[in-house]
Amino acid sequence: MHNIGKREFLHALGMGVIHSLFSLLVILSSLWLCFAIWIQQPGGWLISRLLIVFWLIFALSILGIYFTQNIFSRRRDIQIYIIALICSLFWYFNIPAQQDRDWSPDVSKLLYYEKQGNIVTLHNIRDFTWYSEDKFDEHWDTRTYNLDHISGINIITSYWMGPQIAHTLVSFDFTDQKPLVFSIEIRKEKIESFSAIGGFFRQFELSLIASDEKDIVYTRSNVRGEQVYLFPISMPKAETQALFLEYLKKSDELRAQPKWYNTLTSNCTTLVFDMIQAIDPHKLPRDYRLLASGYLPNYLYDLGALDHQWTMKEWYQRAHINPRAHEFSHLSQQDSLSFSKVIRVGLPQRQLPSSIE
Repeated sequence: MHNIGKREFLHALGMGVIHSLFSLLVILSSLWLCFAIWIQQPGGWLISRLLIVFWLIFALSILGIYFTQNIFSRRRDIQIYIIALICSLFWYFNIPAQQDRDWSPDVSKLLYYEKQGNIVTLHNIRDFTWYSEDKFDEHWDTRTYNLDHISGINIITSYWMGPQIAHTLVSFDFTDQKPLVFSIEIRKEKIESFSAIGGFFRQFELSLIASDEKDIVYTRSNVRGEQVYLFPISMPKAETQALFLEYLKKSDELRAQPKWYNTLTSNCTTLVFDMIQAIDPHKLPRDYRLLASGYLPNYLYDLGALDHQWTMKEWYQRAHINPRAHEFSHLSQQDSLSFSKVIRVGLPQRQLPSSIE
């Protein structure tokens, strides 16, 4: 009798765990799917709301039926829900990213290039003059770069959502050109604005912007009021050149096949990590700070990519560009090279050109 009671207890415990896990699956997957329908709006505003209501009723009924067993067996409950969920996943993961939307002007053009040896000509470099978030002078440029003239690389972090989350940009210094910034961003439509939640549910395609610092950094520090930091990174020249080429490879990929931005897995920080890993798989160990991107400078400091002449606290004080960027707005020289020089005052010096012809 004692053994039978023990077996029954273990069986009941095991079934309880399975039932609890299934109920948790129903709750979490239903929340995820309702958010996906809310963002994607299949069939339009009204149809999507009706689908959400229908799914919530369906999920609650599955849980109710599952607990009371008034209609189907537990096995049939699981089968019904799993089939419905698989159909929903099939719909979601077959939503195609597109190139031909009514894009916002700042992401309307795709970067492309020609390369001959170490000479690279880039087309559609963004060089906007920003007055406010929705008022700007639009200008796209074509420039030629010699990879042998790269003189440094910088990580720029722009904080817009507390200390944990920052947008990551990578800026390349040249001895004969003003710095060039690459930024992985959402490619939003004219009617859209950024949404961290929407970024989880295929609301935005992925965009790679090549830009002047006076465009893409200035608009964050001076126009949006984000807190921006510039960190000169120690990286061998060969690897710096290889990372530049990885950005060009990414531009090829996005021109050939549009991709979705994902707030967690395919964003401005994780894609930089992926590109560096493509150069050297052992270069960067995985770390939670690659997801909590606001702590990326601390991660680089621990790796020795930031000079240890200063503590991390001192680095943040010196790397903070906002005071210098605000001073720049009152200077008579308002060109891009002057902006790049001003925001580097007090930081380890890299060779920048004295002027651009």
